[in-house]
Amino acid sequence: MKVLIAPDSFKECLSAPEVARAIAEGWRRVAPQDVLVEMPLADGGEGTTVALVNAAGGTLHPCTVTGPLGAVVTAYFGLLADGSTAVVEVAEASGLHLVAPDQRDALRASSFGTGELILAALQHQPRRLIIGLGGSATTDAGVGLLQALGARFKDALGKALSPGGGALINLVHIDIAAVVARLSGVEVLVATDVTNVLLGPRGAAAVFAPQKGASADQVLALESGLQHYAACARAHGYDVDSVPGSGAAGGIGGTLFGMFGAGKPGAQIVSGVELVMRTVGLEQQLRDVDIVITGEGSLDAQSAAGKVPAGVCALAQRHGVPVIALAGVVGESVQTLHGQALHERGLTAAFSIAPGPLSRAEALASAAQNLARTAEQIARLLHAMR
Repeated sequence: MKVLIAPDSFKECLSAPEVARAIAEGWRRVAPQDVLVEMPLADGGEGTTVALVNAAGGTLHPCTVTGPLGAVVTAYFGLLADGSTAVVEVAEASGLHLVAPDQRDALRASSFGTGELILAALQHQPRRLIIGLGGSATTDAGVGLLQALGARFKDALGKALSPGGGALINLVHIDIAAVVARLSGVEVLVATDVTNVLLGPRGAAAVFAPQKGASADQVLALESGLQHYAACARAHGYDVDSVPGSGAAGGIGGTLFGMFGAGKPGAQIVSGVELVMRTVGLEQQLRDVDIVITGEGSLDAQSAAGKVPAGVCALAQRHGVPVIALAGVVGESVQTLHGQALHERGLTAAFSIAPGPLSRAEALASAAQNLARTAEQIARLLHAMR
């Protein structure tokens, strides 16, 4: 049997290569003779830079930048192959995993460090810049990112806007001329892991801000700030809230596309998982495998909006290959994602790796062990049926 192991990371727990390694370990306990192909994936969020660098050849470059709440962090950008393509992911510099759960502050968290990481990458003069969105701690619509690149966002007193989404309500003036100059001649691909728009019940604040530490009142404040920001951007000639994916990474998707999506420079939003799958050559591997094992930390309603399992299922379905998904949590909504059962999109079966009731700390600490155990049991079942 040939098995393709193509998971995403388990956020704040295991990287995608670690997830793939654990699944392979469990499978080999039963069927060491099977051919296992480990192909860790990403969808624009954590691990995108590493996945692309490993697949396309290239190098990782460390850089000291400003973290989401102002602390200094070390982040990496990638240069692919001949150096003409640079890869920056928001999670590296402005990621949720960089802030302890009890210290998260959705109103203050800024994407400034991601802009610093982009600046470092641009020093290598790439012709293409891939910006991976996902896993962010921020809801500042990318204002911090653009400020690091030289943009000016000012309040009614002419002062620079303070960091974080909580300050968006004070925005009056936008000047991105310096950023346009910096990106001149650079093709920008904005790789998103979700299709959510910026505003409303499926927007950046309502859906994602609670994960970033926002209370119910803070979600309302962030939504008001994003609404004001979108109106101000529109008054300056930019549509930052209507395109699918505009709510990705706390609104960075909408800002990059809305302000740079036409003319020179040009930015386009692409599916992060499709970009990664194409780069690593996943479709070629699907042509002669018997089964695919994918997964992510939580398989739920968000999984169908551009996440790795949905991308893998869709591609595998076209080749008639069954897919099994492993996750820390399998939500009830997996049955009816956006009005269509995920099983109809190519998922054969989904399994939670939790052996029983676990605290969050216990689940994180035992994830690799539980992945291996579950993979072993699946291998036992499939081989018994052959």
